[in-house]
Amino acid sequence: MTQAPPKAQPENPLPQRRPRADSQRNEEAVLEAAKCVFATSGVDAPVREIAARAGLGIGTLYRHFPNRSDLIAAVFRREVDACAEEAQRLAAEHPPGEALMRWLHRYTAFIATKRGLAAALHSGDPAFDALPAYFQAHFEPALGALLAAATATHEIRPDVAPYDLLRAIGNLSTASGADGADHTRRMVGLLLDGLRYGAGAPPPKAAP
Repeated sequence: MTQAPPKAQPENPLPQRRPRADSQRNEEAVLEAAKCVFATSGVDAPVREIAARAGLGIGTLYRHFPNRSDLIAAVFRREVDACAEEAQRLAAEHPPGEALMRWLHRYTAFIATKRGLAAALHSGDPAFDALPAYFQAHFEPALGALLAAATATHEIRPDVAPYDLLRAIGNLSTASGADGADHTRRMVGLLLDGLRYGAGAPPPKAAP
């Protein structure tokens, strides 16, 4: 009786390779260059200008970001991450009230430098559909933690919602012109004064 040949053993799947270090460096260089170019020339700046600033060939840029919308979205996410992470650093280095003040000014600067990006995000391109949720998912917890810490030390009033404050800062950051940044800083200072009003007061008694 002929013995059946042994069944072939399934091959082990090849381990998924991590992106090469040079590829990651190239991507980071493109994002940093795009951030700077977008800030000075707008999001419609020539791609060659971004590649030149990054010190890379245009083909390398397109390998990482085949479409301009891919690049814009990646820059936006990177900047959101950096601004949100700043909240943790400030909370570790400063008292709660000061950390909150510093982060709100940092957030104001984020908005000021992202006006061109904001116009692109409202263009209707489906590549940007997930970004508002990304923005909210990162900024609300970052600001919420700062607010909670400042409330616990009675430095601000306890009835401030993170989303409301983010929107208020966004509305205050619409000033333009030579004194736009200074005007926004003054208005944010007034808003912070309002947050402090009544912070140490006892809660009102319930009506009989």
